[in-house]
Amino acid sequence: MWDRTGTARPEDVDAVVSAARQRAPRCGGTVVVAVDGPSGAGKSTLARGVVSALGAERTEVVHLDRLYPGWDGLAVTPGLLADGVLAPISRGAPAGFRPWSWVRDEWRPWRPVATRPYLVVEGCGASVGPARPYTALAVFVTADRDLRRERGLARDGETYRPHWQRWADQETALFAADRTRERADLVIDTTSGASTL
Repeated sequence: MWDRTGTARPEDVDAVVSAARQRAPRCGGTVVVAVDGPSGAGKSTLARGVVSALGAERTEVVHLDRLYPGWDGLAVTPGLLADGVLAPISRGAPAGFRPWSWVRDEWRPWRPVATRPYLVVEGCGASVGPARPYTALAVFVTADRDLRRERGLARDGETYRPHWQRWADQETALFAADRTRERADLVIDTTSGASTL
């Protein structure tokens, strides 16, 4: 589900990296950069650019599409992230998670997450609720709804089509209750090109 073909705009990557380098860690000694926003907005593409710019040897990455427990699992995922990854890193304890198999519809064996100077968490819900206290930089990526849907279907194919609205409804509810966009440190609109701190 992670788009490995696109390239983020350099100005967007620079904005995130510049802000991240100025932030104090809130998760032990790790600066957590949460790249949040709705499906198809360009989070994965931006995260890949940020990891590259910060340095892959200094940066760990967690993609939340590995944690979501199925098509109805968005609401519980920030808690899974906080409990399995962020809280342990903040204490200097082993961190990790059990990936969700979208094919088998079940949890897979535990996978460790390394402790590094930077952790980029990418996915819808990355900066929400229990994950927020550990987040040094919350980035909200957005785009026009029709464009996002087109991107999502192009990326994930026909398997995503019957679930698009089901997932979008969960995103809308989660972000509205949490005020995720309003609380973000940086908003990047990949439709208009507007980035605001």
